Amino acid sequence: MTACIVGWAHTPFGKLDTETVESLIVRVTDEALAHAGISVEDVDEVVLGHFNAGFSPQDFTASLVFQANDGFRFKPATRVENACATGSAAVQQGIKTIEAKRAKVVLVVGVEQMTRTPGPEIGRNLLKASYLPEDGDTPGGFAGVFGKIAGLYFQRHGDQSDALALIAAKNHRNGVDNPYAQMRKDLGYEFCRAESEKNPIVAGPLKRTDCSLVSDGAATIVLADTETALRMKRAVAFRSTAHAQDFLPMSKRDIVSFEGCAVAWQRALAQAGVQISDLSFVETHDCFTIAELIEYEAMGLTKPGQGAIAVKEGWTERTGKLPVNPSGGLKAKGHPIGATGVSMHALSAMQLCDEAGGIQVRNPVLGGIFNMGGAAVANYVSILERIK
Repeated sequence: MTACIVGWAHTPFGKLDTETVESLIVRVTDEALAHAGISVEDVDEVVLGHFNAGFSPQDFTASLVFQANDGFRFKPATRVENACATGSAAVQQGIKTIEAKRAKVVLVVGVEQMTRTPGPEIGRNLLKASYLPEDGDTPGGFAGVFGKIAGLYFQRHGDQSDALALIAAKNHRNGVDNPYAQMRKDLGYEFCRAESEKNPIVAGPLKRTDCSLVSDGAATIVLADTETALRMKRAVAFRSTAHAQDFLPMSKRDIVSFEGCAVAWQRALAQAGVQISDLSFVETHDCFTIAELIEYEAMGLTKPGQGAIAVKEGWTERTGKLPVNPSGGLKAKGHPIGATGVSMHALSAMQLCDEAGGIQVRNPVLGGIFNMGGAAVANYVSILERIK
């Protein structure tokens, strides 16, 4: 327990036409410092999570945080990237700096602006998170990659279209009460289950409601060492963190099993000295509904091939035995890539501090986070608990 979240900030996610990458960074930086009750002079280091891959003409973005306040000048600042897990990579980089005693307070910012990019180019940018020699010509881009995964899962475990629709409906229902969510509409199971003009097939068995949104947005957390955090208004400690990186080519893995996800969860739970049943909620990476389904199995909630049980029996509902994505997940909240992992940590800290408003789960003690880059390539898990 070497680092704590002591403050945060979060923009709404969506199509933010009046914002830029710079304005989003500045906005959450100012708000997070105010929320933590600190000044720029208290910050020892800055870590920025920003995937980009062609979404923003402005690259080399770490110093854009300094646009918020001239007092940042000459402080260490680094941009971190690890595909869709970029935000959690930035969080863990900040924790490592604190663990190494090179900083007492680290500002972690995650940002992405995707919606100004034309549709076909978005697909090409996202496909860069796959192994291009094998997947570079996949129809449907990254959705096609997960459509392939869904098809393979269906072949092995039977048609899971009902379960995927239940996951989509659950997350959209949860997103209604999340003020940061891009889509705050309860679509209902029947709409998510049926192929229609408004919900067409996108790739393999995946429909539009099975796919996360193209989004703009930013989120920030302020990290502090435990001694410093305990002198502040709030302290949400990292009970454990884990990072398991897997092979990039899907051909070298059993892609239906998300083995790297399973390893990351096993390491984090062991380090924290808890079991999955001890968690009060989980924010997990539902870039596609098939991902959330497989992640139930990888985290140990069900046996392999039985993930559908968790959603069909209501285990993962906000009032179930393990609420999963009470925020609405990427499916409803949106998925501005560099911001997603930081958002997951900010929203989980809100839950544990009873500051989550309409998405608040009941009496949370421990929160779990899983953020994934690529097709289960970069796998990050955090387990959080409030200590003040």
